[in-house]
Amino acid sequence: MRSTSLLALAAFAVPTTPLWANDDPWALLAAIEVDETISDTSYTVKKTYPDAIRNGAQEFRITGYAVPMFPGVAGRDLLLVSDMGDCPFCGQPDHGASLQIQLDEDVLIEEGQRISVIGALELVDDPETWQAAILRGARIADL
Repeated sequence: MRSTSLLALAAFAVPTTPLWANDDPWALLAAIEVDETISDTSYTVKKTYPDAIRNGAQEFRITGYAVPMFPGVAGRDLLLVSDMGDCPFCGQPDHGASLQIQLDEDVLIEEGQRISVIGALELVDDPETWQAAILRGARIADL
């Protein structure tokens, strides 16, 4: 069985943003295609990135809503979602975009807090996960 879906687990920056993206990193996320292949003996996920974001980005900036991995505790790991009303944790199969963030220092962030982060976007080529990118060494641009 094969299925093709738009990936909602990453966001990207490009040197020149395509006109269709309107300079919105979340719109670039919607352009990632995922091809999931399931057989009796194997499972494979192939991600196809738009040419403009194929190499990730060193100084990628994105704004969204924070979902700390450990709420109420200063930490470095969180998810950033494009829309808290359409979050990936609400049980709906069609959820909004999200991006795993690894901050460069511990920060106390409230769940649902709107933040901007800047970091190095790395693509995730693992053929066993739908996750397509992670933002590493990120710092808070504003609170």
